[in-house]
Amino acid sequence: MGLFDRYLSGQLLMYFGFFSLVLVAVYWVNRAIGLFDQLIAGGSNILTFLEFTALALPNVIMAVLPVSALVATLYGINRLAAESEMVVAQTTGLSPWRLARPVLIFGFVVALMVSVLAHVLTPASRSALAVRGAQLSQDVTARFLKEGEFIHPGAGITVYVREITQRGELLGLFLQDRRSPEVRTSYTAERAILVRADPDVGGGTRLVMFDGMAQTLQTVDRNLVTTTFNDFAYDLAGLAGSAAARTRDPRELSTPELLRADATTQELTGVDVAKLQYEGHLRISEALFAFALPLMALGFLMLGGYSRLGLWRQILAAVVAAIILKMLGNIAETAARGQVGGWWLTYVPSLMTLALGAGLIWRSTFGPLRLRRTGGGA
Repeated sequence: MGLFDRYLSGQLLMYFGFFSLVLVAVYWVNRAIGLFDQLIAGGSNILTFLEFTALALPNVIMAVLPVSALVATLYGINRLAAESEMVVAQTTGLSPWRLARPVLIFGFVVALMVSVLAHVLTPASRSALAVRGAQLSQDVTARFLKEGEFIHPGAGITVYVREITQRGELLGLFLQDRRSPEVRTSYTAERAILVRADPDVGGGTRLVMFDGMAQTLQTVDRNLVTTTFNDFAYDLAGLAGSAAARTRDPRELSTPELLRADATTQELTGVDVAKLQYEGHLRISEALFAFALPLMALGFLMLGGYSRLGLWRQILAAVVAAIILKMLGNIAETAARGQVGGWWLTYVPSLMTLALGAGLIWRSTFGPLRLRRTGGGA
């Protein structure tokens, strides 16, 4: 790597780090506000909040890195052009493709970061976040039970506990379930305990009631059925508002599993082959898109001449092009997820970005539109 390559790629990486830090902070604060309200209002402590936000960071960073790479390239090249450093580099005989080499090196570094995040860190963090969320939902169920208060943990659910002993026993329990419009059931028990079943067999937190009675009212014919019991287990998964069994999110799986998309993976996620393959190829395509964006930005900037006002028109054109290409990505997503074998559509926006950047660099080799001082006298 030559001196100019090290200098320009180093400058771009420095700007990239700064803009990434700013954008991640903005994105994280926006996400953290809603998460803070959900967790703290649900009785969780600040450590749980920090744990959840840390697990969400890889996904946030992966979304931000391509944008940071584009902004860093636009800002860095524009600044070098404004300070005539690019002009000096061109007058020394460096061709447009030679000038593009450090930008390609920078794009490769960004693509490598996105690949690590997409293939390793983000799936692992999503999986850990889902498991931790399931555990938290069970813990929240226990916090629904407060001594001497009528609690409404969900629509149609009312819980009252007269006393909670130091051993965790619930004395004087009342539980009413009105979620079904046809049936209303009220449970009363002398005492009860919370039992967490083995999660490997699909169990969640259960409320085991002793020496109680269940009153079931049929709302249609107003028929009341009363049943006494010595012990009765009530599944609190419904009370917490979550299902007992959880299907895996495809984004939690490894890339080989997604690309393979066999029957086991489809059953595990409840998603068909087309969507699984799309998720797998999307991870590769995102890295390619992050690699191509800096080259495209350089291509647009090299179309402009020197100006005291900067290259704002070229910068605007590059931003508009990036937005359009991202919109094409959304269209490609719809098409790829809707048909088996349509995964190749995932790469179309990334390849178009790479082709556009290469085409603009090639166009600048003709000379008249290259970065140089214009006007002003000899």
